[in-house]
Parts: sequence; C-alpha cells; structure tokens
Amino acid sequence: MTKPDISRIVNRLRRIEGQVRGVAQMVEDDRYCIDILTQVQAVKAALGRAESEILKRHAGCCVAEAIASGDAEEQKQKFSELIDLFEKAKR
Repeated sequence: MTKPDISRIVNRLRRIEGQVRGVAQMVEDDRYCIDILTQVQAVKAALGRAESEILKRHAGCCVAEAIASGDAEEQKQKFSELIDLFEKAKR
C-alpha cells in the first residue's frame, strides 16, 4: 500500500472513531432511540466502505503479488485467506 492509500484509510477510520464516540455520547445523553440507531447504521455503512477499500488494496497488492510471484503455495495461501474472510462475513 502506498503512503497516500494508508493515510486515506487511517483518516476514514478516525472519522468512524469520531462517529462512534458521538453515538456513545448520544446514549449517555439519553437521546431518542431511533436517532441513535440511525447513527449506528451510518457507522456500519462507513465501516463497510472502509472494509471495501482495504479489501481492494489487498487484492491489488498482496494477491496480485502472489499471482505475479508464480509461487503456488503463496497463491493458495492468499486465496485461502480471502475465502476465510468471506466465510466469517456470512456468519
């Protein structure tokens, strides 16, 4: 991953961190439940976008390098990691 890619992802995660703190404050302030749930949905969507960005970077860097290497064992490992990730996501 390049420095700009890393910075962009870290900035996105820091914004999400701020959103989560905001949700916690809403709970502490006993705000209306639907408003809190709306913000929780926004956090989940933001995390989903961050996850997609990281997955794209993984495919573009780590997986592509394994394919280019010609190392069958490394290719198998990267493929297995992706399958495991998708299996966890289904649970």
